[in-house]
Amino acid sequence: MSERVLVCAMSAACDERARTIAGRVGGVLVAPGDVGADALVLRVDRDGLTLAGDGMELRPDLTRMMPRVRPGALSRELLVRAVRVRGVDRPRAVDATAGLGEDSLLLAAAGFEVELFERDPVIAVLLEDAVARAREDAGLASIALRMHVHAGDSAEALARMGERDDGPDVVYLDPMFPGRTKSAAVKKKFQLLHHLEHPCDDEEALMTAALAARPRKIVVKRPVKGPYLAGVKPSHSVAGKAVRYDCIVVPRA
Repeated sequence: MSERVLVCAMSAACDERARTIAGRVGGVLVAPGDVGADALVLRVDRDGLTLAGDGMELRPDLTRMMPRVRPGALSRELLVRAVRVRGVDRPRAVDATAGLGEDSLLLAAAGFEVELFERDPVIAVLLEDAVARAREDAGLASIALRMHVHAGDSAEALARMGERDDGPDVVYLDPMFPGRTKSAAVKKKFQLLHHLEHPCDDEEALMTAALAARPRKIVVKRPVKGPYLAGVKPSHSVAGKAVRYDCIVVPRA
């Protein structure tokens, strides 16, 4: 559940959008001059949304991923190797814990139609804003158009998908875990996000929801030496130096 945030329009032109966003996230609409030094604030300006607090700022920018989605680089991505499914012309994926959407961008670049679910309302509006801006970028537009953001918990949606014959081919899970990078900048980013959403505290429920969708495969992001999510042993894993992707092949009925 989100810490209560302030929402601030940085110009009169952004007032209406700021009011709408405050209603969505349960935030308090304030003027720029009323923001205290220690406040967690969502700033709304002409260029997008910025989350600020504790002396840090976060504006998700998927265009920074451009070098990783170029064809030669994309094929080397561990996640892309992990989610690969054979014999599917237009594969579908659910990112059940979407966060800021960087992994979903890799999935979309690899040809997946991706449904992104983010349960925290503040992170969800940041994600929607980042995807909308990516759709306006000439280099990313065709990829970002395959990314569809849903604000809310993925569990119910995954269960409904399991009742249909056209469910996802892959369900991707990235429960947050601490210390997964040595980058100071990225660590600060996650410190700020931890004001809003904490690491997964019910691994079994997350795995049960993924299984309920009846995908071909569940892919779970873990620390390279971390335990299996909910104790479920994968069919195989794709591992790098710091991160491991556990692949659970789900038998088809």
